[in-house]
Amino acid sequence: MRCPFCHQDNDKVGDTRVSTDGFAVRRRRTCCGCGRRFTTYERIESPQIRVIKRDGSRVPFDREKIRRGLERACWKRQINDAQISTVIAQVERDIDSAFETEVESRFIGEQVIHYLAELDQVAYVRFASVYRHFRDADDFIRELQRMKTGSGPVLAVSQKHKRRLAEPKPQRRD
Repeated sequence: MRCPFCHQDNDKVGDTRVSTDGFAVRRRRTCCGCGRRFTTYERIESPQIRVIKRDGSRVPFDREKIRRGLERACWKRQINDAQISTVIAQVERDIDSAFETEVESRFIGEQVIHYLAELDQVAYVRFASVYRHFRDADDFIRELQRMKTGSGPVLAVSQKHKRRLAEPKPQRRD
């Protein structure tokens, strides 16, 4: 592993732990060249899932894009990085269990909204306002009334995706 500071390829692993989501290994490393410390994460490599966007284009799944959206929604809230990582891991698990190669962006957004609603109501409304394209204060009021009455976020997943979630995932043959 090359040091991100001095770019030497000589380091020591000082600490190894399983990450909070349980699907990654966190390693704390010390560079033997400059003595600075840095952290690396080791994850299982899964087949590249493509996201079908609203316009029909397909792009590679990017967990960092979800992280950026969550960080914006959770700005100045009592939510730490571990909680954000947990939401991302839950969404990734849902995608992996329901889809082989492609997933609609709508499914991802609704899953994020679902987990955010459980985590923090303000962050949920912030994320929903961008994701669902709120146009005016009435959209906010309707969403808040839905939360207040207990009907909460409605997962708008197509029937095709509901069937996929209910069906067992086919086994891969390598």
